[in-house]
Amino acid sequence: MRIGHGYDAHRFGSGHHIVLGGVSIPHDRGLVAHSDGDVLIHALCDALLGAAGLGDIGRHFPDADPAFKGIDSRILLRRVVQELQQLGFRPGNVDATVIAQQPRLGNHIETMQIRLADDLGIDSSQVNIKATTTERMGFTGRGEGIAAHAVVLIHA
Repeated sequence: MRIGHGYDAHRFGSGHHIVLGGVSIPHDRGLVAHSDGDVLIHALCDALLGAAGLGDIGRHFPDADPAFKGIDSRILLRRVVQELQQLGFRPGNVDATVIAQQPRLGNHIETMQIRLADDLGIDSSQVNIKATTTERMGFTGRGEGIAAHAVVLIHA
């Protein structure tokens, strides 16, 4: 068994929705990113790659590569899972936290868990997602952006 941790953050910019955990959530702003800006999936990819000793998401999907411009982060997650499988690893469970003052995420968490579990090839009961605020402290509390942490267990 191996454990990995991932973190990602993106700032708000123009737009009318954000994408978290593969779910499009209506919002008065979007997230500034090379891909779709899904901080939850980016943190999850980093955690999986880290657990396998494979570096980080930027090494595998560089933001300077036009092939990844605007890409659906679920595609990146599936590629990471395939890479782990080639090395004989499979995901065990995920525990993740999204840090955002806005939008409210409670109504979207179950859908996120189902989509991520599908991409990971595990049961949705093995994916736990939490949402929290920072009580208006820091960049997320001031509404400047969103962040996410993910911890994963992988096994052979």
